[in-house]
Amino acid sequence: MPDSRYSDLERPPLSEAALIRALVRPGSLWTGLTVVDTTGSTNADLAQAARAGAAQGAVLVAEAQSAGRGRLGRTWAAPPRSGLTFSVLLTPSVPVAAQGWLSLLFGVAAASAVRRLAEVDVRLKWPNDLLIGERKLAGVLAERVEDAVVIGMGLNVTLRRDELPVETATSLALEKAACLDRDPLLRAVLREVETHYREWEEAGGDAEACGLRAAYLAASATVGRDVRVELPAGEVLTGHATGIDGAGHLVVEAGGRRHTLSAGEVVHVRPSA
Repeated sequence: MPDSRYSDLERPPLSEAALIRALVRPGSLWTGLTVVDTTGSTNADLAQAARAGAAQGAVLVAEAQSAGRGRLGRTWAAPPRSGLTFSVLLTPSVPVAAQGWLSLLFGVAAASAVRRLAEVDVRLKWPNDLLIGERKLAGVLAERVEDAVVIGMGLNVTLRRDELPVETATSLALEKAACLDRDPLLRAVLREVETHYREWEEAGGDAEACGLRAAYLAASATVGRDVRVELPAGEVLTGHATGIDGAGHLVVEAGGRRHTLSAGEVVHVRPSA
């Protein structure tokens, strides 16, 4: 049975029932969780659910995606059950101007959870890529849908080197991580997201007051580095990343000027010998 969910014993399927028992409880942020064998995009599916009136806290997990997307419209694919591919639906009560922090919050939470369970040094490349060294372990994509925000994540867990989508990627297996079990990894990430999200909402979206900005800076692999930023209009800015402002924007010093960037593809520039 080559198409069986149990055909690859090194990549067992997730148990929807077990995850619901662990995460969907009275008072929890997570109000529902569904695991599907395959879908086009978990973000697209939850966006459709949001338009149909789905409540905050819905979680959709896919064992495989056929039309996964990363930042800047890039495609993203991985073998079935080789990673964690999931999206969450949130309806934050904080001012819209502060909601740019949501994807950074998700990155901080995921990095913290993976660092703790997998015992690997996970850092964040602005805005929310998870790195080990200079290799990408996971990506986060946030999309606004009317009054809601859908945030999706793809985390490489057991991908082998010949399965990596790009040469600059990595996986927990390749990094000899202490935990390759997707169930506790997913639980840990979602619990960490809930903790940070509640603290951020209680602070009215003030990333400084709730400690989110400090946590991001502590995990950042970008701040303090020379960077090349490919801007949406096609321009390229090369300079030194000096910080993250109160809105979550990257601050880059270049040519004697201070640039505040809300979008762009960051490349870490290696120091010259």
